Amino acid sequence: MSGIAKSNGMTLSQLIAKNPQVSNPNVISIGQNINTDSTTTQTTTAKGAMSVSAEDKALMARLVQAEASGEPYAGKVAVATVILNRVQSPDFPNTVREVIYQSGQFTPVSNGEINKPADADSIRAVNDAITYQPNSKGALFFYNPKTATNQWNATREVVVTIGNHVFSK
Repeated sequence: MSGIAKSNGMTLSQLIAKNPQVSNPNVISIGQNINTDSTTTQTTTAKGAMSVSAEDKALMARLVQAEASGEPYAGKVAVATVILNRVQSPDFPNTVREVIYQSGQFTPVSNGEINKPADADSIRAVNDAITYQPNSKGALFFYNPKTATNQWNATREVVVTIGNHVFSK
């Protein structure tokens, strides 16, 4: 917790006071929600701590809305998790913004759909993906086989299918 406190400009004592649900501040779990005053959410993943700013959350929510509108809630969380997995992967850029705007990766970026507002479910899905780091089995890609024109994704190892989306790595 000391690293989370430091990255949020707090003392460890202040962070402990804001988190009475943490019984032992020397032991926190992967995905455990830690409350801060900051507009940045700190999440602990298998690869360490990761910060997601309010601006990045809003960007993720707009992408989730554009990519997964009409999909089940679990599919929206999975799309958000793909973004987080890419940030943690050495094969992709290191920030949410860079992952989302990486050339050729997300259709809503190229067609402008990412500029439309996110709905409440998409915002909640992003927050759940950040807070709980659901087990996405390392998915780095997703596609809709009914509408995909590029068959490259079909060559990837499928980890889960949710709604119309196939998630793969």
